[in-house]
Amino acid sequence: MFNITNGEGLSRRSFLQVGALAGLGVSLPHALAQKRALAAAGRSTSDVNCILIWTRGGTSHHDTFDPKPDAPVSVKGEFGVIDTAIPGVKFTEVCPNMAKEANRFGLLRGWNPRNGSHGSADQWVMSGRRFNPAVAYPTYGSVVSYHHGFKSAMPPFIQLGDNVDHRFGGGLAGVLGHANNAFKILADPNQDKFTVRDITPPSGITMERVERRRKMLAVADKLQRTTEIQPAAFSAVDEQFETALNMITAVETKKAFEIGTEDDKLREAYGKNKFGQSCLLARRLIETGVRFVTVTDGGWDTHQNNFKSLKDSRMPPVDKALPQLLIDLEQRGMLDTTLVCWLTDFGRTPNINSASGRDHWATAGFAVMAGAGIPNGVLGTTDDQGGFVTHNEYWSDDIAHTIYTKLGIPTELIAFAPDGRPVILLEGKPIREWL
Repeated sequence: MFNITNGEGLSRRSFLQVGALAGLGVSLPHALAQKRALAAAGRSTSDVNCILIWTRGGTSHHDTFDPKPDAPVSVKGEFGVIDTAIPGVKFTEVCPNMAKEANRFGLLRGWNPRNGSHGSADQWVMSGRRFNPAVAYPTYGSVVSYHHGFKSAMPPFIQLGDNVDHRFGGGLAGVLGHANNAFKILADPNQDKFTVRDITPPSGITMERVERRRKMLAVADKLQRTTEIQPAAFSAVDEQFETALNMITAVETKKAFEIGTEDDKLREAYGKNKFGQSCLLARRLIETGVRFVTVTDGGWDTHQNNFKSLKDSRMPPVDKALPQLLIDLEQRGMLDTTLVCWLTDFGRTPNINSASGRDHWATAGFAVMAGAGIPNGVLGTTDDQGGFVTHNEYWSDDIAHTIYTKLGIPTELIAFAPDGRPVILLEGKPIREWL
């Protein structure tokens, strides 16, 4: 606890190092400072935001959106198929809500991930650039943070949950620097007393107390400035501190995380579970000025018990929450300015293994996009066993090009590595049918 009378000559710098708002558990100032500077540069005027759903592990395309009911049992699996809102298009029976609302999103059955390894998948699919040990390519949210900067007091890029494999730089800012990494929220928004570390004041700490501490800090700061002549350093520290303090005390910050104020019926419609409430929280974050939200979900690496896992635990929350998110965004007039994506590592093998599972598959899978002008319908086809793309094949590089275009990021954007080297952030071609 800060004690102005401790007589130990607590400096402004040491105060920040131990956490200027220690009672709040805050360690934000340095991490947010550069983002404010980027915002001040005014790099773009795009108002299109993004919610990215990342199902870590590799969601089976066979057992969700690209079923093969006429294939041998060893390929088609245990699930039956159901009609969708699009005539002639069928999903599996574990996707009833997605089937009902299939006219709300675009489904890419022609995705070729060209990769079947975890870790490198997180890097490649979430950046559009193949893993390169010499260049740390940034994830989409970090590029948005770097190029667009702040829209409000809220960070431009927030990640919900920690189901991203970082071993090869997946989900990270890479060459764009730590300042453009996601602000991670690990707490479960479905908990009755949902709080956000470094943001939500703990019990007993009111905003009035925060303001009193700020004034006490100003007094101590003024005293110290008479004995030190480092105006440039003080100015930089001031900016960092104010950036963090503005975020903590901003009206939109408090509003964003008060998920309990949502109508109970709406919360139920999203699903009273971590994934469902994370999707609802993502919408609230976009409303309050966050530009890019990644919602992460794990447990999709179904080498064993693929069918039981998908039916009992993995698909129900997503099948409920994702269509509801699209409906909610549309009803609020936000869908035209919010791109919603569902991406995953890769597909699963056509043949079912001896453990009733499917293994990694590097040449076919699916991707979903909605909002921001994405047309509904199915794009691309695979062969009769779902192993290879036969029509309208697109790669992760092409998905990246499409995301950049929708979010108003120049497709020729070049960043600079710490050593000054120019880095081309994007390759590939746009998905023409989605533009």
